[in-house]
Amino acid sequence: MSAFAYDHRLRPAQPPTPAPDAFTVHHHEVAPGLRLAYVREGIGGYPLVLVHGYPETKRIWWRNIEPLVAAGFEVIVPDLRGHGDSDLSIDDTYDIVTYSRDLHALVHDALGHERVGLVGGDVGGVVAVDMVQRFAGFVDGLVFFDTVPPIVVDAYVAAGIDIGSITAIADGPTGDYRRRQGADPDGLAAELSTPALRRAWVAAMYGPRLWASPGTFDDGDIAFMVEPWDTEERLRAGWAVYQLAHGRVAAEVPILDRCVDVPTLVLYGADDHVVGPDFVHCCEVAFTDRVGPLVVPGAGHFLQWERADIFNPTVAMFFDALARRS
Repeated sequence: MSAFAYDHRLRPAQPPTPAPDAFTVHHHEVAPGLRLAYVREGIGGYPLVLVHGYPETKRIWWRNIEPLVAAGFEVIVPDLRGHGDSDLSIDDTYDIVTYSRDLHALVHDALGHERVGLVGGDVGGVVAVDMVQRFAGFVDGLVFFDTVPPIVVDAYVAAGIDIGSITAIADGPTGDYRRRQGADPDGLAAELSTPALRRAWVAAMYGPRLWASPGTFDDGDIAFMVEPWDTEERLRAGWAVYQLAHGRVAAEVPILDRCVDVPTLVLYGADDHVVGPDFVHCCEVAFTDRVGPLVVPGAGHFLQWERADIFNPTVAMFFDALARRS
């Protein structure tokens, strides 16, 4: 999918990955009987909230926390409910708006931040867009990458974008996970009957399924990412958002049907085989006050990890410039 020939062998070494226990994990109850786990470093700086997707946890941000703290930010990295070290939902409630409200309860109500910057990819990017629209004035700026863009179909058609091509990738070489997790979770869970099989299912998304750019996750990195997915309950929590397209009922409808007007930095991993390159065209329409889209070479779907050397200073410069602008 790359627009030019990038020699992956020449990709610069990435920042070292902190140890698994490098950061203190805090917990706070955001709903009755449900605590979110989160990392909070650099207290006193401008708050940046880093929102993961699937099959991720807060660990996908391990290479970003220290550099962003060093750049002067307070960095808040939660696990979504049911993910990582956060509690499972006692009533099996998992959807975009629930995630959005959980994060607002944590960052605004518990940690006391009136305004924040949001950074999100994959499911986390969709949650971030809902937060922008749902909580007016709460989000100063957004970094958005490798996910589903806002669903402003009429605007896309008016811009000449082929809507059919946007959804075609779901039937491509990496799309089977969407169908299995969304339409047949019981059958898939029965197949993944041991911790090793469950870890292997997730590990493939960091390896042979082509989500990541070649060589960006070694065996140790993959083991670190998949360890939180040992149990069937955790996997099912992660699959829930995919089931929304197959009859699962959401608590509320997310606000994704309008353009985003807050300042936004749009990034796209050139080697992403999950989110197709039409993402770039859509974002040029959907974000009215944007920097980019900037296409990042040598990165796929997990570009915050794969090209942390580009991601960290670019995010820092964007929010520094936004502060001066305001």
